Amino acid sequence: MVMRLYDTARREVVPFEAGPVVTMYTCGITPYDAAHMGHVTVYVTYDVLQRRLRDLGHDTRCVRNVTDVDDSILGKARDLGVHFLDLAAEEMARFDSTMRALGLLESWSEPRATSAIPDILGFIGMVLESGHAYQAGGAVYFDVSSFANFGQISHFDRSVMLDLAAQRGGNPDDPNKRDPLDFVLWQPSAPDEPAWDSLWGPGRPGWHIECSALAMRELGDQIDLHGGGGDLVFPHHECEAAQSEAVTGRPFVRHWMHCAMVALNGEKMSKSLGNLVFASDLLKEWEPDAIRLAVIGHHYRFGWEWTDRDMPEAAARLARWREAGAGDAALDDVRAALDDDLDAPAALAAIDAAAAAGHGISSAATLLGVRL
Repeated sequence: MVMRLYDTARREVVPFEAGPVVTMYTCGITPYDAAHMGHVTVYVTYDVLQRRLRDLGHDTRCVRNVTDVDDSILGKARDLGVHFLDLAAEEMARFDSTMRALGLLESWSEPRATSAIPDILGFIGMVLESGHAYQAGGAVYFDVSSFANFGQISHFDRSVMLDLAAQRGGNPDDPNKRDPLDFVLWQPSAPDEPAWDSLWGPGRPGWHIECSALAMRELGDQIDLHGGGGDLVFPHHECEAAQSEAVTGRPFVRHWMHCAMVALNGEKMSKSLGNLVFASDLLKEWEPDAIRLAVIGHHYRFGWEWTDRDMPEAAARLARWREAGAGDAALDDVRAALDDDLDAPAALAAIDAAAAAGHGISSAATLLGVRL
C-alpha cells in the first residue's frame, strides 16, 4: 500500500513517493524556554511518520534544527542577563531530556544555526548573484517581486501575507525594504547582539536563511518532506522555498506537511500569550507513554483544544492496552490507518477494539512508539 499524506502546497492528500532513503527536515525549537505541548505534538507526529516509513522498509534521515540565534532568544537572554548560547545550552538540555523521555527517535542530525554561519554567508552570496536579493541600510533583503512562485505553499493573498508577516517577525514596516513582503537575509546586529563579519558588514542572519542553509548542508538541495507547525507555513516556509529555489532553480521540497495548532483556553498555545502546558510539568505526574497517547489521539492536520480530560483518558487507555498484553492484533489496521494521511486516531481505535476483544496488541502499540 502506498502512503498518502496531505501536501500543504498542493492542498490535497496525495501519494507520498520516496526512495529507499527518505530525507526529512522539521523545524526545531528556538531554545529560550521549555517545550510545550504544541511543540510535542509536532515532534511526536513526525516520530510516528518515521516509524511507519521504517516499518515500510525505508531509511529515514530526519534533520531537526536548533534556531540558537534570532530575535526571540537574543531578547530573552538580554532580559535574563545571560549569554545567548548559555541560555540555548540550558534549554536544549531540557528539551532533549523531554524528547528522550517521550521515546522519540533520535534525529539523524540536529544542527545549530550558529554552526552554519559560513554556509549562510555563501548562500546569501548566491541569492545576490542570482539577482533575487539587494542590499539596503546595511542589510540584505530577498526581493519577492523577482520570484514568480512566491505564495506557492500558503496560497495566501497579499493582505493575509502582510498581516502574518507583521505578527510573525516579518517587519513589513522596515523602511529599507522595496516591498513590505521582502524579507531579511542578513541584518546589522544591535550593540549587545552577536555579530559576524560579512561582505555586507558585521551582523547576523535572518531567520529563514538559517533553515535553507542547514537543510541543504545536511540533506542536499532537494528534500523529500519538510514540516513543522502550521504557523510556519507563512512566512517561514514560504520564504525558505523562495530563497532556496532562487539559488537552485528546482523545487526545494517534494512534499510539505504541517501540523495544526494546539489551543488552550480558546487560543493557540504560544509563548507570547503564556497559555502553555509544558511537557516537563506533565512528566512529573504522568507516564511518558500516556502523554504520547494524549497527543496522537488527535489527527495531526486538525487543530484541537487541550483540556484537563486529555491526560486521565490517555492514562486509562494505556492501562487497558497493557492489560491486553503481547501480540500482533490490529497491526495491519494500524498500518492502514497511518498510510491514510497518518490517521492516528483511527489507529488508536483499532487497537482499542482489539484490546477490548482480549487480543494482544503490543506490536501495534510499538509501531506508534507506545511502550507497554
